Amino acid sequence: MFEARQSMDAPATTSGDNGMSDDNGGWFSPRRQPSPDERSAGPEGPGRNEPGERSADTENAGPAVTPSRPVSAIRPVGSGASRRDRPRLSVVPDLPRDEAGEDAGPAGAGSAPAGTVPVGTAPAPAGAAAQAREPAPPRETGPPASPDARLVRRTLVEIEPVADQVTSYFYALLFTRHPALRSMFPVAMDTQRDRLLKALLTAAEHMDNAAVLTEYLQHLGRGHRKYGTQPAHYPAVGEALMGALARYATTTWDAESEAAWVRTYTTISQIMIDAAAENELQAPAWWDAEVVSHDLRTPDIAVVTVRPDTPYPFLAGQYTTLETPWWPRVWRHYSFAGAPRSDGLLSFHVKAVPAGWVSNALVHRARPGDVLRLGPPAGSMTVDHTTDNGLLCLGGGTGIAPIKALVEDVAKHGERRTVEVFYGARTDYDLYDIDTMLRLQQAHPWLSVRPVVDDRARFPSALRDFGRHGPWDGFDAYLSGPPGMIRSGVHALRGIGIPVNRIRHDSLEDLVAVGE
Repeated sequence: MFEARQSMDAPATTSGDNGMSDDNGGWFSPRRQPSPDERSAGPEGPGRNEPGERSADTENAGPAVTPSRPVSAIRPVGSGASRRDRPRLSVVPDLPRDEAGEDAGPAGAGSAPAGTVPVGTAPAPAGAAAQAREPAPPRETGPPASPDARLVRRTLVEIEPVADQVTSYFYALLFTRHPALRSMFPVAMDTQRDRLLKALLTAAEHMDNAAVLTEYLQHLGRGHRKYGTQPAHYPAVGEALMGALARYATTTWDAESEAAWVRTYTTISQIMIDAAAENELQAPAWWDAEVVSHDLRTPDIAVVTVRPDTPYPFLAGQYTTLETPWWPRVWRHYSFAGAPRSDGLLSFHVKAVPAGWVSNALVHRARPGDVLRLGPPAGSMTVDHTTDNGLLCLGGGTGIAPIKALVEDVAKHGERRTVEVFYGARTDYDLYDIDTMLRLQQAHPWLSVRPVVDDRARFPSALRDFGRHGPWDGFDAYLSGPPGMIRSGVHALRGIGIPVNRIRHDSLEDLVAVGE
């Protein structure tokens, strides 16, 4: 559960009439969406499992454990028609850095959410239509933070120096009180250990944009279906979170802070639950996909092509999460290496990285006939076909995969907008897909492909030299590659005059180009 970062401020909420908890409430007892059968049968009607339900919860989780003690009487949000009357999330400004605590910066590959990301700030929510922007200037004076926001942030400031201990204690509580949930997590918790708690904490910290945060949480809720997450699991996570905060926020934790966190977490979880329930009516929790081709381009880079068991809708420039049979419950992000095809096949460019479980399995073990699992598509690094803006694309290493997809998308739409592609690699040998890109250039006169071979310092320099041929205010920029390339690339793009709201890349947390 909870694989990415960000958060929100949550007002007190009211309940609907289809809840799961008893009259005593308990901690964070969310309301689930009624199924179609229940909608027709009324509140007492039968429940419904997802067709072909394969949730880990079904086999392992068992009944939810009732919390041992009550807290403030918080009644979660309802669903269905009652959501129309739900109070909007309050919008509050960021606190100054010294009050809000250290920003949660990039940490390699992680959850999410995707969208474009301000450089030097926390990653933008996945699926949000956020754009890259300048490092945040001093905030203008705005409305004061809500009482809940101040209480939550005060707690975060206190626990930041002992975040590792908070995380360890959080999981100890979760798995001790709810041992059946352990089977839903990877055997090795190295990566997941940080993701879940950081997602919760960051979600509680960034209470500044109701629309973006709601979209982010909805995306997160839909994505968590592939883990077998059920509404009954959210109270367990909430209890462990409160227990960890109470133990380590010894100065700021009191009844008032606890109530603020309960309200915040209740709203976070309810938005995710509602989004998952709605998505269940439209798409499976995951797709099984058979490997039909495995092309080893270099000793450590493979192009893996799969055939999903059912149609898989996505947009060029998006990415997905992928699980292999060799590492159950370990998911990694990979971009689609092409626009949607008529035959339904999907391709991924995978680089085996040191100690990368999934990437090494895909490069060195996967063969035609193996079956992988795909999560839902995500990401907003897509072409805006309502404009005729040119595209200026930077792809480093396997980051060329989504750039190739964008080029194919422009071609499929019959557009003749100018597309400039910089394909960066450290050596000629690493330009593993240059032949494909040059064939595309030969087929489309509006496309120019410029290989840049040198260390990472040369890539921004080449872009700045090229930028003298501007102006570039009529271009949208796209970046995909290692985090360092993204940061330097954004700086170079701003330097040649690309408007900051037209620079797009996925979350530094979720970069697929670095594999894992």
